[in-house]
Amino acid sequence: MTLIWMDFVLFALLFILFVYVIAVNRITQTHKVYLVFHFIMMLWPLGQFLIRLTDTPQYQLVFINVSFFAIGMLGPCWLIFVLFLTGKATHLKSSRLFLYIAPSLLCVLLSIWNPNYLFMQPVGGGYFDRVYGPLFWVLILIQFAYFFIALMNMFHALKTVNSLNQRRQLATAVIGMFVLTGFGLLDVLINVLLAKWIPVVPGLLALGIVLSTSCFVIAINRFGMFDLLSLVQRDIFEHMTMGIIVIDDNDSVLEINQSAVPFINVEKGSVFELEKFLAPLQAHGEVYEFLYRYRNHPKEKMQMEFALQESVGMHVSIVISPVLDNRKTLLGRIITFHDVSELRELVDEMNRKNEALHERNLELISIQEELFQVNQKLEQMAITDVLTGCYNRRYLTQQLEHEVQLNKRYQIPFSIFLFDIDHFKQINDRFGHLVGDEVIRSTADIVREKLRRTDILARYGGEEFTVYLPHTSQEHAELLAQRILHAVSENIVYAGLEKVNVTISMGVVSEANGDLSFTDTNEYLRELFSRADAALYRAKNDGRNCVVIAH
Repeated sequence: MTLIWMDFVLFALLFILFVYVIAVNRITQTHKVYLVFHFIMMLWPLGQFLIRLTDTPQYQLVFINVSFFAIGMLGPCWLIFVLFLTGKATHLKSSRLFLYIAPSLLCVLLSIWNPNYLFMQPVGGGYFDRVYGPLFWVLILIQFAYFFIALMNMFHALKTVNSLNQRRQLATAVIGMFVLTGFGLLDVLINVLLAKWIPVVPGLLALGIVLSTSCFVIAINRFGMFDLLSLVQRDIFEHMTMGIIVIDDNDSVLEINQSAVPFINVEKGSVFELEKFLAPLQAHGEVYEFLYRYRNHPKEKMQMEFALQESVGMHVSIVISPVLDNRKTLLGRIITFHDVSELRELVDEMNRKNEALHERNLELISIQEELFQVNQKLEQMAITDVLTGCYNRRYLTQQLEHEVQLNKRYQIPFSIFLFDIDHFKQINDRFGHLVGDEVIRSTADIVREKLRRTDILARYGGEEFTVYLPHTSQEHAELLAQRILHAVSENIVYAGLEKVNVTISMGVVSEANGDLSFTDTNEYLRELFSRADAALYRAKNDGRNCVVIAH
């Protein structure tokens, strides 16, 4: 009977420690991870105790599986807890967390399945006595692998932390790890390997779990600095220059610091009535909206400035912030009072000075805007063609003088198109100049759509246009020229009820890397356009609506 209750007593101790951690601590993320770890460790003595209460093999198998599930998941839980304890919780992304758990989880599932009794085999028809197979040893080895990885993380953390409390915390946790591992090895040695020669000693692993758990609880509580943080937070709360009142969701005052006394006369336990407090104050803003939001939108943060009537010239800024839990449930509110009298005085004085400057600046800004717009228009008119919106010949020449110098220096290939509209005089004579202008404008739009942002389209004169194509070889220039030729030939301009189709003839000049050599830029450009013009005339002589490459 004593043997039966041994595991139950150890389970009860673990349960008491579990409740203790919940009762005396504020539950942080680390506490949550530890509680999961602790709960899984509790399953081992519970399962061992329940096995001894029944003679039914099916029930015994369920309880033994619960016990070994706990052992199988002990390793990954151990490692995850150590990562939280050493400040490496950021490594636990979903994919990595699965990799941490997968080896042990797979082994646990195989042990529950127990194919061909590879994990354990019952003795005498029941699982009270059992013989372990190779899968059992695989499970044990995996747990030791987890122990080794967790231990390396702990030792690395011990080398890097400077705080004495943190070092004590980690050292205590390491002791707990060694205690649990030592009792686990002792249990395997006595109750598995030497079971044929010496009597079984129950509760060895459970005792190790209790002792190691005690170490972990000490590591979390005694050296976790939670009490120190609470004292520091309390000290900061009392000595802050701003007034602070903490109320619950029923507006009962939970805490109030000394700095809030000059602003409001309330005591802990009393009810904070915002309407009554605001009644004698002069609000800088819409007080009714502020009260409405306070009553109907308690989860919103709000702020407003008031002037205290009793203290002439004293202004206070009131900020009300909600306190929410993880589920966004309102737990209470924090109300802060900031004395902004000096700031208000400075702001008012600055506003008076700014008003005078503002009136002067308005006129200057208006004049500047007008000048800017006029300059923009003049600059645009100086470089663009009014009819088509393309750049004009002057702008193109200036850009090319700069571009060809860069192309020569870095041996960058480029190409130039020179094209005009075929039989344009006949279109003007037949349909008039308005239709002619529309043909020029429409043709320019079609060509512009086919170009890159870095290409420059310019109206060279009359119905003649030039395109500068930087970083463009002859092969690519010829392909683009054919696309433009095709697009223009499909364009239709309406002259009343009649459709006007136009075509273009194009001369193309391409300069390759090794061809850029000149001394006089202007002379080079004249020669370049002369070649393009000669190619354009060859295109016209060849029947128009075609592209001729200058060689």
